[in-house]
Amino acid sequence: MRLSVVIPAYNEETHLPKALGALARQTLLPDEVVVVDNASTDRTAEVARAFGARVVYCARKGVAFARQAGLLAARGEWVAMTDADSLPTPVWLERLMAKREGAVALYGPLRFYGVSPLEAAFSEWGYRAFLHLMALLGRPNLAGANMAFVREAALRAGGFPEVEAREDVLLGYALARLGPVRYVPDALVLTSARRVKGGWAPFLLRQVRNLLGRPEGYFEDGERGR
Repeated sequence: MRLSVVIPAYNEETHLPKALGALARQTLLPDEVVVVDNASTDRTAEVARAFGARVVYCARKGVAFARQAGLLAARGEWVAMTDADSLPTPVWLERLMAKREGAVALYGPLRFYGVSPLEAAFSEWGYRAFLHLMALLGRPNLAGANMAFVREAALRAGGFPEVEAREDVLLGYALARLGPVRYVPDALVLTSARRVKGGWAPFLLRQVRNLLGRPEGYFEDGERGR
């Protein structure tokens, strides 16, 4: 089984080294790491290459297009995705792949870093409760910062749809029509709290709008990627 990890990145020279360092410390190392440079104007591509990642350039701006470019470029049978501002825990890939038998996709929880311990706990356990509820409802809620799937299944499902946001969730729904999509609660990824810089209320409102299929304005201040 060959495993690729794909990271979409737009102007992520600051966060990317930590994300790539976290991948280098995995107990199950991927066969390749692909960083999709989504028309960055900083040193994103140079940083990625310095860490041994394969860089794919995607000129069409938008996280959905970057994820799709990574899916097409990946060489592994399984493709895991995380974000440039995210830190997979050391057992992330090992825990995901331990649950791959018979599944077409896998996903796990997230926890914010860079916030108070109380806010970090709130973000993790609130999100875990949400994921558990959605799994019970048969609506797996995959997140681009913590997901993996069989590459051929994702291609059969049509890949990532061309939307501003929610491309990860929509691909998850499409994959669920092809086979089992499995929640792996011990495959934790830490992710940057920069999404809540404007406060928790606006952040949660954007999440609700996104969940209801209204992703317009999901990325603030012209931010296009993760």
